[in-house]
Amino acid sequence: MKKICLCIYLLFLCVCSFGENSRWQITPRGSIVWEVKKSPMGNNLFIPHYDHIEMSGDQVSAVLRYGVSADGSFRFERSMVWPLLRTIPNDTHASLMRRFSADIPSLLIVNGRTLQQEQVKQVELDGKLSVTSQYSTEYPSRKETNPSRLIEVTRTFFPSTELPILCEEYIIKNKGNQDVSLLVPEYRSVYHTEASKGVDGSYTLVHQLYNPGTFLVKPGDSIVVTAAVQAHRLNESDVVPDVRVEKQKRDDFVAQMWNNLVVETPDPVLNTAFAFAKIRGSESIYKTRGGYMHGPGGESYYAAIWANDQAEYIGPFFPYLGYEKGNASSLNAYLHFARFMNDDFKPIPSSIIAEGLDIWNGAGDRGDAAMIAYGAARYALVRGDKTEAEQLWPLITWCLEYCRQKLNDAGVVTSNCDELEGRFPAGDANLCTSSLYYDALLSAAYLGKSLGKSSSELNRYRKQAKELKTAIENYFGAKVEGFDTYQYYDGNDVLRSWICIPLTVGIYDRAPGTIDALFSPRLWTRDGLLTQAGSETFWDRSTLYALRGVFSAGETEKALEYLKYYSATRLLGEHVPYPIEAWPEGNQRHLSAESGLYCRIYTEGLFGIRPTGFHSFDLLPRLPQEWDTMALRRINGFGKTFDIEVTRQQNGKLEITLWQDGKAIQRKSAKSGQRLSFSLK
Repeated sequence: MKKICLCIYLLFLCVCSFGENSRWQITPRGSIVWEVKKSPMGNNLFIPHYDHIEMSGDQVSAVLRYGVSADGSFRFERSMVWPLLRTIPNDTHASLMRRFSADIPSLLIVNGRTLQQEQVKQVELDGKLSVTSQYSTEYPSRKETNPSRLIEVTRTFFPSTELPILCEEYIIKNKGNQDVSLLVPEYRSVYHTEASKGVDGSYTLVHQLYNPGTFLVKPGDSIVVTAAVQAHRLNESDVVPDVRVEKQKRDDFVAQMWNNLVVETPDPVLNTAFAFAKIRGSESIYKTRGGYMHGPGGESYYAAIWANDQAEYIGPFFPYLGYEKGNASSLNAYLHFARFMNDDFKPIPSSIIAEGLDIWNGAGDRGDAAMIAYGAARYALVRGDKTEAEQLWPLITWCLEYCRQKLNDAGVVTSNCDELEGRFPAGDANLCTSSLYYDALLSAAYLGKSLGKSSSELNRYRKQAKELKTAIENYFGAKVEGFDTYQYYDGNDVLRSWICIPLTVGIYDRAPGTIDALFSPRLWTRDGLLTQAGSETFWDRSTLYALRGVFSAGETEKALEYLKYYSATRLLGEHVPYPIEAWPEGNQRHLSAESGLYCRIYTEGLFGIRPTGFHSFDLLPRLPQEWDTMALRRINGFGKTFDIEVTRQQNGKLEITLWQDGKAIQRKSAKSGQRLSFSLK
C-alpha cells in the first residue's frame, strides 16, 4: 500500500512540476519574471492574481501587496512598518504601522489627459519589485488603442538599506511616434499620529514626489520620477533621499547576497531559490537601540529576538554567508539572552522585545535553553572567533545545565510547551527539545576542545549526550499510525511533523519509518508537511527541517524530489519567492528566519557540513544520482573563505575538493555515505 501511495505521489509531483507554463520564469539575470500574456482568444492568462512580498532595511520594512486585476490594471498597497518608532503599549507588536495606496501614475498628465487603459506587461522580483505597464492617452471608448499614443510606465519599489523610507522609482517612456507633454505634480501627503499612542509622542508620515515639473518627452525617450514613503518623530526633519543612490545600495546588498555562499547544481530552480532565500534571511535586521536585531517580520515581529527564530534557526547560518551584519545580529541575540542567566536556573525568556528593553515569556518554558545552546554552539564553531566563543561559553554551559536539571525520570527534557506555544499539544516533554539538547551537548564538546576546556568537562558532555540518545529512543520511540517512528510526547498517537528533528541531529535509529511517515499522505500535502496529521495547518519550518534531515539520513533521491517540488512552489508558484511561516495563521507571511532554514537544507543536508572546531568540520555530501557534480562556492567559515566541489568519479566514488584562492588545497575520495573530516588550519 505504501509503494502505491508513493507512486501516486510521485506522479502528483510530475503533474505539478513547473515549466514554461508556470506564472513565473527565471531570467538570465537571476531574477524571476511574470510575463502577463494574452491568449489567442484575447483574454489575459493567469489573472486576476494578487500576492504580497516583504522587504526590509535597517529602519523600515514593507509588505508590498500587489496584483493584476481582470482588466489588466495594477493594484498596489504599501503596508509600512517602522520598527524603531514604538507605539503604546511598547510590546512585541508595537512598531508603527500604516498602509498607503496612492497610485502615482494616476496623478500624471500626458498631453492634457490622465493615463488610460492600463495593461500590465511584466512583473519582476530581484530584491526589488518592478512592474511595467502600458497606457494610452486615449479614452476607453476607443475600440483600438492608437500605437502612436502609447506610454510605458515602469514602477520599482524597494526599501532603503539604512534610512526609514520605502523608495519608489517611476520611469515614464514615450512609446509612440510623437512628442508628448508630461506634467508631474507637486505631491506631498502628510499624516500625524496621535501623540498619546507613541512612545516618543506623535509621528509624522510622509508620501512625497521629489521632481515635479513639465517635461517634453520625445519618441523613445524617458523621464524618471522618484518618490518615497517615510516616517519620523515630530521634532525631526524629513529625509530627502537620492533614490538613485538608494537603489544602487539595495542592488549592492542583493549582489553581496548572491555572490557569497553560492550553490551550484544542475537545477536552476534550486540555485535560484537558494539565492533568493539569502536575501530574505539577511535583510530583516534592524538597527535598534539594543544593537542589530534580526526580526521575523510579518507585520508583527520587529526590533525583538526569539530563542527559536534567531538563536536556533538563522543564528548558526550567518557565519557561512560571511555577512557581518548578520553575524553581529546573531552574536547580539545570544548576548541579550545571556543577560538572563541566573543562579537559580529560572527559565531564560522566550523573547526579548522592544529593542531589548522588555521581554515576552507568555508561553512559559518552550525548551528555549536547548534552542539557545544548540544555536550558539554551532554559531561559535563556524564563526571560528575565539574571543566571541569565550563570550558565549558561559551562556552555552548555563543552558546545558538548565536542561540537565529539567530531565525527568526517563532522562528527557521537560518543558511547558514547544516553540508552537500551545497551538498543538506537546506534553510535559517533547521530542524537539531533547533532540536540540543532544546536538548542543555534542557541539559544546567540540567547542570546548577548541577553547582548551578541561577534558573532564567535555567528557561529561559526551557522556550526557550518549545517555540522552538512549533516553530519546526509549521514551519517544514508538509505532505511530503504523509507522516505526516517534511519539512527539508521551501518549501522542497522531503523527506530527516534528518527528523529523532527530534526523537533523544525527539520530538515524528510526530513519526509515520516520521518512515513510513524513512523506505519507497523512502528513505530506501540496503545501508541505502538516503540523499534525488530520489537521489543515502547515508551518514551513517543519518542512524545511524535514528536508534537511532526510538528506542527512541518506535518502537523497527522495529528498531531492520533494525539495525540487517545494522550491518550485515557493519560487515560481502563486506566492513567491520565499519560504513562508504558516497557514492559516499569518496568511503565509514571509518570515525571515524560515529562509535561513531553507539555506541550511543545502549547507547541512545536501553538503552535510558538521562543524567540529574553529578550523575543522566533517563533510557528508549527498550527491543525487541524476547529478554528476555540485558545488558550494565562497563559503565563509572556520576562519577561511573556500569552495567545496563534489564530483562523481567513474568508479562511482565521490571526489571532494576544497578550493581556496583558485587553488585546490585538499582533495579526498569517498564512497557514497562516507563521512570525511577536513581541517583548514
